Amino acid sequence: MVITNRLLLLLLVFSTCFTVTCVAQKKNYHVVAVAFYNCENFFDTKDDPNKNDEEFTPKGAYHYTDEIFQQKAHNLATVLEKLGTELTPDGPAFVGVAEVENSGSLDALISQPEIRDRHYKYVIFYGPDERGINTGFIYNPKYFTVLDAQPYHVNLGGSGGKETTRDILRVSGLLLGDTVHVLVNHWPSRRGGEAASAPKRAIAAAVDRKIVDSLMHANPESRVFIMGDLNDDPTSPSVVKVLGASGDRNKVEKNGIYNPWVAFYKKGIGTLAWDNSWNLFDQIMFTAPLLKKDDAHWQYYKAEVFNKDFLIQSNGEYKGSPHRSFSGTTWINGYSDHFPTIVYLVRATN
Repeated sequence: MVITNRLLLLLLVFSTCFTVTCVAQKKNYHVVAVAFYNCENFFDTKDDPNKNDEEFTPKGAYHYTDEIFQQKAHNLATVLEKLGTELTPDGPAFVGVAEVENSGSLDALISQPEIRDRHYKYVIFYGPDERGINTGFIYNPKYFTVLDAQPYHVNLGGSGGKETTRDILRVSGLLLGDTVHVLVNHWPSRRGGEAASAPKRAIAAAVDRKIVDSLMHANPESRVFIMGDLNDDPTSPSVVKVLGASGDRNKVEKNGIYNPWVAFYKKGIGTLAWDNSWNLFDQIMFTAPLLKKDDAHWQYYKAEVFNKDFLIQSNGEYKGSPHRSFSGTTWINGYSDHFPTIVYLVRATN
């Protein structure tokens, strides 16, 4: 044959399917999206006496009224409504979220008219963060079924610090029949400087690595997603050395982790801007089985930073960066100071 081992790819989207045509055969592939989004200070308006959330109350520094809270929920829902729909009309099968205060915040979000018909559900545990912000997991029950969920504490005592940080949320479930595990993270910030705070993020990365190792030991074919706002870039030591994530899929070992965001970062693409430079803190990584050419299970297809025009600040101090909610303490009707990230997966239907 003149053409050997060359696929003629015609990617046509019908509902949530790809049609991939090759010389010798025709295969149909389902496509699903999984995503992560830092919702930037998505508090309710109530003062929790056990948390430092007073700034985000009607009488606080941000004058955070119920009107602002509802508008914030509407803005975030607008993002979820559009997220990933170029390939998946129903949007993501699940979204890991950070900087959400509680179930009240998530109830307000999933009940917004933009996404109400998707019937999203969520998982959230309340952790020890001093401000009261947590990680969470929003999912569409049409595509995902929760089997088990658990928070994991990140003890920063070993870094010499006494402050608390967000728990790591693990959710295990069925993604249209395939068992997957999702670790939702919000690692310690760079407050005090990148180098000085690095040991704290190394501790969080080590907790993730331990969870992944445990899952892979129980089942070497475990499909594990590690997602979150890591407050570190894809090339940072916490990600490369402690977590052991590689940006070269050909070098990912059997129990290894692939990080598709290394290539994005090296091209200057980021998810948040600080001091006129871009960082890519919002990452979605996954274990080696998702790289396999296995038509019976979900396979990695591609990744995307969701940096659409409507999410970009068009003027002022933050022009060109994500359209945040506040400028200082003034509400500017934005979304978040982070862009969402998406990973697309495919699985053969025949």
